[in-house]
Parts: sequence; C-alpha cells; structure tokens
Amino acid sequence: MSSSTTSRASAYLRSPSTILAFTAGALMYLSYAVLHEAWTVPGVLFVGAFVALALPTYSKWSNKVEERIGLATASVTAGRLGRGVLQYGMNLFLFAILIGSGAVPEQKVAAMGGILGIALITTAISQGVQYLALMLANRDIGNRNRNVLIAIAGNIILTAIATLGLAVPQLIAQWLGIACGLFFLGVGLASDIRARVHPHGGVGLFFGTFNPMHRTHIEIIRQAISQRGLEKVYVHPTCVPKLHSDALAKGEIEIVERRDGRRVYGRTAKADVIVNYFPTGREFYEEETRVLLARLAIAEAGLSDIVEVVSFPEVYRTGGFHSVVKQIRRLAPGKSLHGIHGSDLGGMMVRSIYDECGWIHPYPVRRIDGVSATAIRNGATGMAMPAVEQVLVHLRRGDTSFELADR
Repeated sequence: MSSSTTSRASAYLRSPSTILAFTAGALMYLSYAVLHEAWTVPGVLFVGAFVALALPTYSKWSNKVEERIGLATASVTAGRLGRGVLQYGMNLFLFAILIGSGAVPEQKVAAMGGILGIALITTAISQGVQYLALMLANRDIGNRNRNVLIAIAGNIILTAIATLGLAVPQLIAQWLGIACGLFFLGVGLASDIRARVHPHGGVGLFFGTFNPMHRTHIEIIRQAISQRGLEKVYVHPTCVPKLHSDALAKGEIEIVERRDGRRVYGRTAKADVIVNYFPTGREFYEEETRVLLARLAIAEAGLSDIVEVVSFPEVYRTGGFHSVVKQIRRLAPGKSLHGIHGSDLGGMMVRSIYDECGWIHPYPVRRIDGVSATAIRNGATGMAMPAVEQVLVHLRRGDTSFELADR
C-alpha cells in the first residue's frame, strides 16, 4: 500500500463524520443485540456494519439531493421532502433486514404500521432532531458533530426500544415522529408560504459572499425592489464565513496561497470527509475588497439612494448573520423584512439563516442565468459591472494603488 493511500485511509478514519458513523453503527448493533438478545443474528450484524460504513456516503447523497432540488425550485419544502424520501428508503431497507432476519419480530411493530410505519416514524424523528441540532449549533449552542451524534443516538435507542412492542415507548415514538415531522417540514413550508404571501413595502436583506458582486446580484436587487416595493435594501457580504473560521480554528482547512488580492483555501489531513467546506469556491477576495466592489457596483447601477452596503465585522464575528439580522432590525424598527437570496447552494444556506431568525419573508430567485462569480475570478468579462471588472484587472496585475471613479 502506497504512502498516499495510507495517508488517505488514516485521514478517513480520523474524520469526525467517520467517527460519528462508526459510533452510530456500533450503537445500532448494540441496541438491537441487547434488547432482542440477537448478538449473532446476521441481520443485526449487517445493519450495524452497513450504518458504520455507509453513513458518510449516504450523508453526501442526502446533501446533494437537497442541493439539486433547491437549485431547481428555490423551495425549502421540496428539498426537505427529497432528503426525507431518501432517508425513508434507507430505513425501509434496514428494517426489512432486521425483520427479515428474525431479529425483530414483525408482530412487535404491527401497532406502529409495520415496516412502512416504523421506517416513516424513525425518519421523521431523525430529520426533525438533526435539524434542531444544527439550528442550535448555528447559534453556538453545542458543537455540530456532537449535537448531531446526540440526536442520532437518541433516535436509534428510542426506535430500538419501540421494537420491543411496549405500548408506552411506541406511543412516545409515534407522537415524537409526528412532532418532529411537523417541525421539520412545517418550518420549511411556513417559509415557502411567506415567500408567496408577503406584505408590500419594508426593508430587504441581501446576504452572501459577493465574491465579487456581479450583474445577477444587481438584477435580483432591482427585481426585489420593484416586486416587493422595498424602501431600503441592506447588502452585507460575509466577513470570514463561520464555516471557514471554525474550520481554520480546528485545522481542517488552511490558507495555502494568497494571490491577486485573494486567499486560496485548501483542505488538511484533519478535514471532515463529508463536509463541503467550499460551497461557493476555494478563493475569496478579502472582506474589505468585497465590500468595496459591492459599493462600486451598487453606485454604478444607480441604486445608492435605496441600497446600502453595510459591514458589521464585530457583529458578524460574534454571531454571524443571525446577529447581523438583529442589527438591521434595530436600524429598521417595525419594518417588514424581506430576505433576498438565490437558489444556488450559498443562497439556500442564507435562506436557512433567514428562516432561523424569525418572521422574515424570503424573496427567492432561481439561478438559471449562468453568471458565475468563479468565472469572474478566473478572468471572464461581461458578468460584472465595469467598475468591478476594472478593479479586478488592477488586482491581477498586482497594482498596489490605482485611481477609479474619483477614488
């Protein structure tokens, strides 16, 4: 075995998601082996091993399914249904193995709707508690991996107890499944409804990397102002995204190069095998540059009277965009808030922040125009405002100072 293969295998085994998967697989095996005295039943051994080995890959597929559906529909509900259907299929497979091997007597889960019912219940609980776990982590309550592990472990244990056929645990699982399903889908459905049923007027929020701001961003702002009757739009680029700041602190990613005013990130041996650290690319103009480019683009588009590019770095570093929303609420007390976003992965991540921050009316826009910030960073022209493109030319040349727009 080559040293590179050994290194990759070692990185895989050390990955937090791999450790989570092995823990979930072991817990799956122990729960059914202990409760049903099925230590050597092939079905129980298979299910435990399958969860341990397949969970990281399943998680990637699950994220990708939700991402693709979100891009096509800009709908939170549709994406979550896609994720839920995928997990339901996996749970049907696992319970078919457990029941088919005789580890779990089929009559024990008859009151829960048999295989179809118990798979649906555990899927609803899993999706709901994992969503809650991530919501808490986004607000710096606990750690993402630890929160998710606790959520998965609790669901595995509760479901295993329910397969004993005891009335109380089954009743708890059924009602928890209903509550978690309504919570998981209800939050998304309420968000999709607010996107369609909304007040006229108020203040717009537009968050993102803006790396750099391009013509589609400008067009989305124009549309939102026109269609929602907005009196003000606050644009706030990310500082160092929380995903990156956390990963940098843990040593999971590193800055491998600085060029043309950009920092270039790379994964390290400590990186999590399933985490997409770079949903909007590996290269980022520094925060001050992205703020400047956004202001130049807004000014050139003639929107400075209604659109303000703001930067609250200390507020952002303290609590991310959740805290920025609170800051803007203080700037616009009593105003209806409209959360502007695209349907790409970065845009849908911003949408989840809007949804977690209370009563914000999303303004979703499906991204189908082919304009790409990555292409702009690589030298494509015509996708950004002329002033932005001029600055980027100077940065690529390595100019330390230049004059543009009387600045």
